[in-house]
Amino acid sequence: MPTPPRGRDATATKPDTAPPGREQTRQRVVDAAIGLLTRGGRDAVTTRAVADAAGLQPPAIYRLFGDKEGLLDAVAEHGFTAFLATKHIDPDPQDPIEDLRNGWDVAVEFGLANPALFTLMYAEPARSDSPAFRTGMEILMGRVGRLAAGGWLRLDEELAAQTIHATARGAVLTWLSLPEDRRDPALFTTLRESMVTTVTQQEPAVRDAGPAGAARALRAVLPEETLLSSGERHLLREWLNRLATEG
Repeated sequence: MPTPPRGRDATATKPDTAPPGREQTRQRVVDAAIGLLTRGGRDAVTTRAVADAAGLQPPAIYRLFGDKEGLLDAVAEHGFTAFLATKHIDPDPQDPIEDLRNGWDVAVEFGLANPALFTLMYAEPARSDSPAFRTGMEILMGRVGRLAAGGWLRLDEELAAQTIHATARGAVLTWLSLPEDRRDPALFTTLRESMVTTVTQQEPAVRDAGPAGAARALRAVLPEETLLSSGERHLLREWLNRLATEG
């Protein structure tokens, strides 16, 4: 992956046309807050400083966002939306493992390019209520689902998604917490490959894509299954036989 940048946050891409009226003013305030966050960190984002930077009186911030936390929520939402714009979604990747690596790298690269914004986005659990965050997690679950359908997944899908997300987020936040003379780019490769090894198998358990291939793979190991009763195994085998021949 590219060498991590050493500078401050990159400016998030803004739309070509600003929304009119109230939404235009909201966006101006969010942009002002991001500028302060980029230059001075979270402590620089005070209500008065943001109002001054946006050319408004402080009471306008409260009318638009409720309070400072509401403003920070809007800034984080802007960050999640900007992050979504960097994602590439391939519904049928030629190499699903490489697709997983690429998606992980994109998340890390966004965090390294936008350190203060990324920290605001991910340092507090409440940010997970963000609509854009939930959309990003849906994209991740889609990637994990494709791995599962191809027989590559070693873990439960939910746990796999949590592992992928946690390692990317943790890699960035760990890097940002280190003094510059202790930052080793090998951290990212090591964590990424550890994640890949934990989440996926070296060879797909299902050789043929689709329900028929999955049914045949499961039918092959069914005799070793001990959690089900003999009646349950018999019924499951009937279903698998039908899927294997008609899927």
